[in-house]
Amino acid sequence: MASKKTLGDRIRRLPITKARINLGAVVKRAHLGKEYFILEKDGIPVAGLMDIDEFEDYLEMKDPAVREQIQESYAEYRTGKSREAGLFLSELKTERKRRQRPTPIRAP
Repeated sequence: MASKKTLGDRIRRLPITKARINLGAVVKRAHLGKEYFILEKDGIPVAGLMDIDEFEDYLEMKDPAVREQIQESYAEYRTGKSREAGLFLSELKTERKRRQRPTPIRAP
Protein backbone atom coordinates (compact mmCIF):
# COMPACT_ATOMS: atom_id res chain seq x y z
CA MET A 1 0.00 0.00 0.00
CA ALA A 2 1.52 3.31 -1.11
CA SER A 3 1.44 6.12 1.42
CA LYS A 4 0.45 9.65 0.53
CA LYS A 5 3.30 12.08 0.09
CA THR A 6 3.36 14.92 2.58
CA LEU A 7 4.12 18.47 1.50
CA GLY A 8 7.66 18.15 2.83
CA ASP A 9 8.18 15.04 0.71
CA ARG A 10 7.18 16.97 -2.42
CA ILE A 11 9.54 19.95 -1.99
CA ARG A 12 12.91 19.71 -3.71
CA ARG A 13 15.81 22.17 -3.60
CA LEU A 14 17.69 22.41 -6.86
CA PRO A 15 20.52 24.60 -8.18
CA ILE A 16 19.37 26.67 -11.16
CA THR A 17 22.11 25.22 -13.36
CA LYS A 18 20.93 21.67 -12.68
CA ALA A 19 17.30 22.71 -13.25
CA ARG A 20 18.26 24.29 -16.58
CA ILE A 21 20.00 21.11 -17.76
CA ASN A 22 17.02 18.97 -16.73
CA LEU A 23 14.23 21.50 -17.35
CA GLY A 24 11.90 19.12 -19.20
CA ALA A 25 12.08 16.48 -16.46
CA VAL A 26 11.73 19.05 -13.68
CA VAL A 27 8.65 20.60 -15.28
CA LYS A 28 7.14 17.15 -15.84
CA ARG A 29 7.65 16.28 -12.17
CA ALA A 30 6.08 19.57 -11.10
CA HIS A 31 3.08 19.09 -13.40
CA LEU A 32 2.41 15.36 -13.15
CA GLY A 33 3.99 14.56 -9.80
CA LYS A 34 2.69 17.70 -8.08
CA GLU A 35 6.20 18.38 -6.77
CA TYR A 36 7.54 21.80 -5.83
CA PHE A 37 11.02 23.00 -6.66
CA ILE A 38 12.97 25.72 -4.91
CA LEU A 39 15.58 26.94 -7.36
CA GLU A 40 18.80 28.16 -5.81
CA LYS A 41 21.66 30.33 -7.00
CA ASP A 42 24.83 29.92 -4.97
CA GLY A 43 22.77 28.09 -2.32
CA ILE A 44 20.30 30.98 -1.96
CA PRO A 45 16.64 30.35 -2.82
CA VAL A 46 15.64 32.67 -5.67
CA ALA A 47 12.57 31.16 -7.34
CA GLY A 48 9.98 28.44 -7.07
CA LEU A 49 8.45 26.07 -9.59
CA MET A 50 4.99 24.51 -9.24
CA ASP A 51 2.15 23.12 -11.35
CA ILE A 52 0.23 25.79 -13.28
CA ASP A 53 -3.15 24.89 -11.75
CA GLU A 54 -1.83 25.51 -8.25
CA PHE A 55 -0.09 28.69 -9.40
CA GLU A 56 -3.35 30.03 -10.86
CA ASP A 57 -5.13 29.19 -7.60
CA TYR A 58 -2.38 31.02 -5.71
CA LEU A 59 -2.76 34.11 -7.90
CA GLU A 60 -6.53 34.02 -7.50
CA MET A 61 -6.14 33.95 -3.72
CA LYS A 62 -3.98 37.09 -3.92
CA ASP A 63 -6.98 38.97 -5.38
CA PRO A 64 -8.56 41.02 -2.57
CA ALA A 65 -12.05 40.60 -4.09
CA VAL A 66 -11.73 36.80 -3.99
CA ARG A 67 -10.47 36.86 -0.40
CA GLU A 68 -13.37 39.12 0.59
CA GLN A 69 -15.88 36.77 -1.06
CA ILE A 70 -14.39 33.80 0.82
CA GLN A 71 -14.59 35.71 4.11
CA GLU A 72 -18.24 36.61 3.45
CA SER A 73 -19.07 33.01 2.57
CA TYR A 74 -17.37 31.74 5.71
CA ALA A 75 -19.29 34.27 7.83
CA GLU A 76 -22.57 33.08 6.28
CA TYR A 77 -21.61 29.48 6.98
CA ARG A 78 -20.80 30.31 10.62
CA THR A 79 -24.22 31.96 11.07
CA GLY A 80 -26.03 28.91 9.70
CA LYS A 81 -26.91 30.27 6.26
CA SER A 82 -25.59 27.16 4.54
CA ARG A 83 -27.36 24.01 3.40
CA GLU A 84 -26.34 20.51 2.44
CA ALA A 85 -24.86 20.08 -1.03
CA GLY A 86 -27.50 17.49 -1.96
CA LEU A 87 -30.32 19.87 -1.07
CA PHE A 88 -28.66 22.72 -2.96
CA LEU A 89 -28.20 20.56 -6.09
CA SER A 90 -31.82 19.43 -5.86
CA GLU A 91 -32.93 23.07 -5.75
CA LEU A 92 -30.76 23.89 -8.76
CA LYS A 93 -32.26 20.99 -10.76
CA THR A 94 -35.80 22.06 -9.86
CA GLU A 95 -35.04 25.64 -10.90
CA ARG A 96 -33.49 24.45 -14.16
CA LYS A 97 -36.54 22.33 -15.00
CA ARG A 98 -38.83 25.25 -14.20
CA ARG A 99 -36.91 27.51 -16.58
CA GLN A 100 -36.90 24.92 -19.36
CA ARG A 101 -40.67 24.48 -19.28
CA PRO A 102 -42.20 26.20 -22.32
CA THR A 103 -44.53 29.05 -21.48
CA PRO A 104 -48.07 28.54 -22.77
CA ILE A 105 -49.12 30.68 -25.71
CA ARG A 106 -52.28 32.62 -24.99
CA ALA A 107 -54.84 33.10 -27.68
CA PRO A 108 -55.94 36.71 -28.35
